[in-house]
Amino acid sequence: MAIDIARENALKILYDISENSAYSNISVNKFLEAGELRDIDRAFATELAYGTVKWLIEIDYIIGKFSSVRLKKLSPWIRNILRLGIYQLLHTDRIPASAACNTSVELAKRYGHQASSRFVNGVLRNVARSRDNMPYPEKKDMIRYLSIVYSHPEELVSRWLQLFGAGFTESLLKSNNEVPGFSVRVNTLKTNRRALMEALKAEGCEAREGNYLEDAVILENPSSIARLEAFRNGCFTVQDESSMLSSVVLEPAEGQLAVDVCSAPGGKATHLAQIMNDKGTVLARDIHPHKLKLVESNAARLGIHTIKTELFDAAKCDESLAGRADRVLVDAPCTGLGIIRKKPDIKYSKNLAGQKEIIELQRQVLKNASNYVKSGGYLVYSTCTIQPEENLDNVMAFLSENKDFKLADFEDLLPEKLKAGTAKEGYMQLYPNVNQTDGFFISKLVKISD
Repeated sequence: MAIDIARENALKILYDISENSAYSNISVNKFLEAGELRDIDRAFATELAYGTVKWLIEIDYIIGKFSSVRLKKLSPWIRNILRLGIYQLLHTDRIPASAACNTSVELAKRYGHQASSRFVNGVLRNVARSRDNMPYPEKKDMIRYLSIVYSHPEELVSRWLQLFGAGFTESLLKSNNEVPGFSVRVNTLKTNRRALMEALKAEGCEAREGNYLEDAVILENPSSIARLEAFRNGCFTVQDESSMLSSVVLEPAEGQLAVDVCSAPGGKATHLAQIMNDKGTVLARDIHPHKLKLVESNAARLGIHTIKTELFDAAKCDESLAGRADRVLVDAPCTGLGIIRKKPDIKYSKNLAGQKEIIELQRQVLKNASNYVKSGGYLVYSTCTIQPEENLDNVMAFLSENKDFKLADFEDLLPEKLKAGTAKEGYMQLYPNVNQTDGFFISKLVKISD
């Protein structure tokens, strides 16, 4: 039996992630973009890799229940073959159990030995027979139960139970495991939403209107975005609606100076320029030269000319920029716990242990950026996390020390669906299970006029 190429590539990605500590998105690109895979194989391998990473805690728990050999004692290849097989058995509807088992056995023959293939076959067939009666923990141990059933670390589950309660936390965990809609932003400097949707349809890509914003489109069946003519021509860029909102809330205008202090890869910076009709200056800064090249590349593809990139560490203060900016955006480095739907390995690598250092950095960046705002100007502080310590707590700590700033009402800038909240008070928190967006925090501050 020939090795299935999509499953073999998915296995190599899983091995790279588990043994080389590779980021899932980078590993997927490395193994799938370089090869000559058909689109259908590329899509299948991507689904298998991301899906297995998403459900890793549950899968490893199941291996522990059905394997006679401890997880850590298994060779890395066999361990990941089992993971791949169990993901197919438990979380895909269209793959027959026989196909999941047989293809895993063939992989075990290539990446293990004869005894390994018999072992893999035995474990997977036992799992297949027990699919409707998995030995999950009991609900009386709520942390353990939610951790295994929804495949999130116990540390995160425990913290969210404290913050949100059992019902909301379970809903959040469930939402984190769903496949999000693929949101893109129309480049209104070149086209409009109706024309873009027609162009995408002509290329075989179904699209619908976004949930909230006029410039948002949701792609229903995205394959390789970079291959679409509409993308190459700069008619759209990939961006979640929650991220778009931060630029809308900042409310830049033509002729102004807007500063994006942590700009890479450039989604918000190009959106600011777009709202400004490409008239004025968007100063896009980042600490990494290679990431600034992404900003420049995106701006060039979108046909934007007002973005000026600069290499600068946002943790340092640039006195030459003091009081000069009309608008300042701080999309701060964070734990990223609001984008687990898109990057499932975040829940394993970004735990709460390092949050204290992140919060210190966020507060320093916010303080520095505030120096650039002119009197009467606006500052938006945003993150893609749902941790209050990184969000409203930071804003309130900043305001307690900086009496020349106050929160600014931005409810009138929001679509009707989002107006029932705290935007009138100057901040909002979005959740994937409530808003069907990334988990995202936005606050708006105004520098009080002299």
